[in-house]
Amino acid sequence: MPKKMKDKKKPDLHKDLEGLDISINEFGEIEGNFNIDDLNEFLNENVEDRKLQELKDKLKKKLKGSKKKE
Repeated sequence: MPKKMKDKKKPDLHKDLEGLDISINEFGEIEGNFNIDDLNEFLNENVEDRKLQELKDKLKKKLKGSKKKE
């Protein structure tokens, strides 16, 4: 038997994302009322990509290690 869903509250959003509504339909597809390109642009500007940061850190360590050998 499925669990009862509690009342859905609207989450607190960044002021630039005001009015964003995302849901998943019965086929598992993500549906939203926001242009995906605008959403990606917002995320690129406001969220640090951890994988890229780790890659930059590894590259810096590698460069420091190669300078010591010279």
